[in-house]
Amino acid sequence: MEDKPQAAKVGRANASDVARLAGVSSATVSRTLNQPEQVDPETRARVQQAVTKLRYLPHGAARSLRSHRTRMIGAVVPSFDYALYARTTSALQRRLDASGYSLVLAEHHYDLAAELRITGQLVQHGVDAFMFVGLDHEPALFSMLEDYGRPYVLTWGVDSGRQHPSIGFDNRRATCELTRHLLALGHRRIGLLSAAVEGNDRARERGAGVRDALAEVGLELPAERVAYSTIALDSARLAMARLLALPPERRPSAVVATNDVFAVGAMMACREAGIDLPRQMSITGVDNTDLGATQTPGLTSVRTPVVEIGTAAAEQLIARLEGREHMPQQCLPFKMVMRGSTAAPG
Repeated sequence: MEDKPQAAKVGRANASDVARLAGVSSATVSRTLNQPEQVDPETRARVQQAVTKLRYLPHGAARSLRSHRTRMIGAVVPSFDYALYARTTSALQRRLDASGYSLVLAEHHYDLAAELRITGQLVQHGVDAFMFVGLDHEPALFSMLEDYGRPYVLTWGVDSGRQHPSIGFDNRRATCELTRHLLALGHRRIGLLSAAVEGNDRARERGAGVRDALAEVGLELPAERVAYSTIALDSARLAMARLLALPPERRPSAVVATNDVFAVGAMMACREAGIDLPRQMSITGVDNTDLGATQTPGLTSVRTPVVEIGTAAAEQLIARLEGREHMPQQCLPFKMVMRGSTAAPG
């Protein structure tokens, strides 16, 4: 398969089109794009809406991008606060550097509109191709990348519809297997500690995996046994405390946390409440980090291919930029890692 920059399309929007749609002058459009702090918020919002609707990029930058390669690859991730995304981008950078490419990093803080805006800015600055995290993105993002011939790959998930190039693992099956493990130990009241699911397909799929395993044995996951958290230990600790506050007959005896940060926060809450791990509460995580492995007891988790994803993403993007064959869809394996944080209910 080969990706080539597309020729300019007939009737591509210009600054005058943006100005007309936004009801401002061309000078205001230029000032909004180049010195936004000098434009009042209401006007700035109208111009940005027009830019998005028309998929406008400054013509000079667009012409340059279509005729030159910069050998720069962009990685636009939700947050660098989550160490696993940093490990993926580190692996991406190592493979790119070995082939003479540079990496440009950006984060969008789980704001898909911000991701679209940031990616447009990187396109203007000559970034050749992109790695994104997850499958949830604004449709306008893909339209813009297609318009300007920018190859991209989605990571940390696999697009089952095969609409977009993707490299990841089966998030749903990973938590399904964890939940089956807890069920096999004899647990029936299982809780879920998760990130918010809006705009986050990883969290959504991992929650679905828990529900799948419960449904296999005729059980459901009641809303009261689901707690949501930001990816921070203290936030996870507080979320777990809400589950522990349930009446004993409704409180979970085991919790599937959708990453190791959540799981360790949950362990902290149990220690504070005097709950013995794993006799009175079993906890599992996802990603098999050192944070979980060094707990007492050690955390049962899933080893996910965070480094392999970054390396494979780099190899795919390089191949596409250089017109070589590539595998657009890759589902990498994960592995259950059993430690002392799970046991039969006491």
